[in-house]
This record gives sequence, structure tokens and C-alpha cells, in this order.
Amino acid sequence: MFYLHPRRCNLSTQYHDRILALAGIFQAAHLVQQLARHGTSNRTALVTSINSVLALDSKTAQDIYGGARGLTLGLQLLRDRLIGRADRSDMQMARYVVNIMQLERKLARDISMLAAIRERLQSLAEQMPAFTTDTGTDDEVSPTLAAKLAELYGMTLSTLTPRIMVSGEQGYLANPTISDKVRAALLAGTRSAYLWRQLGGQRWQLLLGRNAIAREAMRILDQVNSDDTAEADADHGEPRGE
Repeated sequence: MFYLHPRRCNLSTQYHDRILALAGIFQAAHLVQQLARHGTSNRTALVTSINSVLALDSKTAQDIYGGARGLTLGLQLLRDRLIGRADRSDMQMARYVVNIMQLERKLARDISMLAAIRERLQSLAEQMPAFTTDTGTDDEVSPTLAAKLAELYGMTLSTLTPRIMVSGEQGYLANPTISDKVRAALLAGTRSAYLWRQLGGQRWQLLLGRNAIAREAMRILDQVNSDDTAEADADHGEPRGE
């Protein structure tokens, strides 16, 4: 379904990529929660998560997500939720995270479903330029793409049991545009969970390694902020003659 090309990498690089994939799971779970409750979500995070589903043969997690910046929301969730207090809202999101991980495990054992999903995603990836035209910009989620991913989720992952039950405002959940994004986000979360497992992720790490995960998430966020500052300084710099 989703692969990284085999490559040699040191343990620190693999751990970095693993944290990005875990951030992808948390980000997708949060998007599902926000869409179901409020009918809207972080636009940049949603675009990053949904587009990652079509990155089928990449060399790094950075390639899959288009860099760490698009995972800022997920990284913040790792930093704050793994070492802070959880309220009722956090518990619901945690349930989505666990459900997504469980769904990925079931999918990994269904070789025929994996092949069918990959074949369909390959076809959608080839149509990506048309989806960009659909919105007129590359920072919006194409309604057509969201609908096609939602349909794929419904035909495949949604048939596995137990199904993920999404709670929220019925008016939003009954809205086709919003429900398509919810299902597309669930597919994105499953994609990230598949990558996380591929990079050595295990559920016990969320308990015994939570502090290390939070520290790495914080380190990546600091690097993203540093890169943003450097880019802003470069944009406002005065041209110099030689």
C-alpha cells in the first residue's frame, strides 16, 4: 500500500522519521475530531495529511509529508499531550489514535485489500494535477479528491471490524463535504500508522517512551520555527551589490 524505498539510514534519522509518522497519526485523529465537532479544521494540516496518502513510493518521511512544517499540528499534539494532562477532549482524540492503529494492523494482514488500495491510490496520484485545478490552488483540499478518498475508505477500510465510530454534531456528519473529509482524514491516519509501523513504531512506545517522543517532537518544532525565521529574514533582507 504505502512504502518507503529501502535505504540506509542511521538510527537517529529513522527515529526522526518515526516521530513524523506518529505526528501524522495524531494530526489525522485531531482533524477527524474537529471536522466532526465543528465542521472545519486546520487547513494546512488537512492538506498535508490528505496529500500524504498519495505519496506511495518515497525515500523519507519528509518526502511523504512535504517537510515537517505541514505536521506542525501533529507535532504540537505529541509535545503537549504525551507529557501533559488529558481532558475529555483529549481522551476522545486518543481513542481515534488507538482505533486508527488497530485498523492499520487489520489492514496489514489483508494482502488483497492492500493491493486494491494501492492500485486505486496510484490512479488518483496520476490525476493530482487535475485536483489542484479543481480548487485553483494547492493549499486547499480538492472536494473531488476528498470524495474519491472517502469512497475508497468506504469500500475498503470501513468494511473491517470493528469500524471506527466518529462522534460529533449530526448536522456536520450528515454533510457530504464534511463527511468526505472525515473519511479521507481516517485514510490519512491509517497511511501514517502504516509508515510508523514500517519505521519500527510500537504502541508500547507511547507509554514507556512518551517523554523521549515529546522531546523529539519539540526539537523538530524548534527546527521548523528556526527555518521559518531564517526564511522571513531572507525575504526582508536588502539586496547587496558585489
